[in-house]
Amino acid sequence: MSNEAFAENLRLLCSYYASVSAVCRRLGMNRQQFNKYLAGHCMPSRHNLRRICEFFGVEEAEILLPGRRFAEIVELRPRSRQDWGEQPFHLQHVEVLRRLSGNKLDAYIGYYYRYFYSYGFPGRIVKSLLGLYRKDGTYYTKNVGILSDGSEERPYSVHFKYLGLPLLLNDRIFLLEYEQVLQDMVSETILYPAYRNRLDRLIGLQCTLAGRRTREPAAGKVVLEFLGRQINVRKALRTCGLFMPEERRVPASIVRQLDNHIRPEDFVLLVSEEGL
Repeated sequence: MSNEAFAENLRLLCSYYASVSAVCRRLGMNRQQFNKYLAGHCMPSRHNLRRICEFFGVEEAEILLPGRRFAEIVELRPRSRQDWGEQPFHLQHVEVLRRLSGNKLDAYIGYYYRYFYSYGFPGRIVKSLLGLYRKDGTYYTKNVGILSDGSEERPYSVHFKYLGLPLLLNDRIFLLEYEQVLQDMVSETILYPAYRNRLDRLIGLQCTLAGRRTREPAAGKVVLEFLGRQINVRKALRTCGLFMPEERRVPASIVRQLDNHIRPEDFVLLVSEEGL
């Protein structure tokens, strides 16, 4: 690798932003270390090089090209304020949290079954499919499911899709989601991280609205069951739906973890680490 060529190209990319500090904040990188890259004193690790390239939207092979050739490539590509400019003020708060979260969620990328008691169908458990992925240096989630038990009494079904922004802060996973179709509902979920070497289940609490008519604030326990990084999504979706707790399609151990009863001494609904 050529330190001088990389440094020159990195300085060019940073020139499209208000400041180098703004770039470091959005990348979640140490300013002093980043200055060494800009000065050509050292090259980033393979991991950091990949992060830098994802952030600026260039290929690793391109950023190592001679400066003049790289400048030609950059000039030919369309740029938007979102991609190249400083973040608007109202988004800087999100950037602070994203920077603090860093790349800690890499270990959680993949697909999960999501279980929770339905807010609109009392006594039934919703089983949906959630995917956590990384794009351009930022983590996102997509949760899709269907509210249908397949019975003749309710021949109709309701599909839903939530998009979210996950963060890992101070040993807890925070997930802020919004309903994609009508865009009139936001939910927040807080999960315990995986303490074992093997990712199995994540348990926590989610808060949302009980229904579109009453729109009552409601909260309940939630369990995410890890499936893997690569799965057959269509096959997994076919197993999702609305189920009674005693049905075999919901593991008995997960039903126990979803128990929303409040002990008299607690006064509020708590999720204990003992349930992990």
